[in-house]
Order: sequence, then structure tokens, then C-alpha cells
Amino acid sequence: MRFRYTILYVENVAETLEFYEHAFGLKTAFLHEGGDYGELGTGATALAFCSLSLLRRIGKTPAAPEPHRPCFEIAFETEDVAGAMEKAVAAGATVVQEAEEMAWGQTTAYVSDMNGFLVEICTPVAT
Repeated sequence: MRFRYTILYVENVAETLEFYEHAFGLKTAFLHEGGDYGELGTGATALAFCSLSLLRRIGKTPAAPEPHRPCFEIAFETEDVAGAMEKAVAAGATVVQEAEEMAWGQTTAYVSDMNGFLVEICTPVAT
């Protein structure tokens, strides 16, 4: 068995894919012709998005994300946290926490995406 994808529920899949392309430099790997599902190419595991309207049509009622009370986060690793954060904010992300050096040797910063999902931008953990 392998971990295939994480799906986030969003209002507009195409706009979310475009945001992640501009904010984090990822590329759209797939967008269903109906616009209700899409994936970003992120390596072996995809970051995917599904429309809230599709979830509602199949009887689900997903909760809205709360960046200041998250139940999970997406993390992107980079050597240039400040530069990546600046690019994300220019694309429409909202700063949640400025870059900070952690006791375990990692620099982390947090933004929320256009849908309110918490995104960590971090350096590799020092080993």
C-alpha cells in the first residue's frame, strides 16, 4: 500500500490550483473536465482538491478550515523560507506567523491559502 494523495475541499478547484502554482511554484498535474477535482504534481504523493459542491452533492458536509485553529497543515520545504513566504503573500496568501528559528534547527513560517488552509513553509530539519 502507498500514500497516494491528500484532498482538500475548496469552493473553486481551478482557482485553487492557479493559486498554488503562483504561490508555491507547483504545477497542475490534472484538472477534471467538470472542474470538481484537480491535482498538483508534488512528487510521489499528490496534493488534490475537490469542490465543496461535489461533496455536498454526494451527501457530505465538510467544515470550513480555520487557520488559527487548524486540525492539520500542509508543509513545503525550501532553503529560502523568507523568499518563499514573500512569493506566497504576493500571490494572495495571508501571513499567520513570520519566519522563526526552532529549537530543533529548522526555520518555519506559516501562511493561510486562499481557502483558509494552514501552510507551513520550512527549511529541512537539521540533522
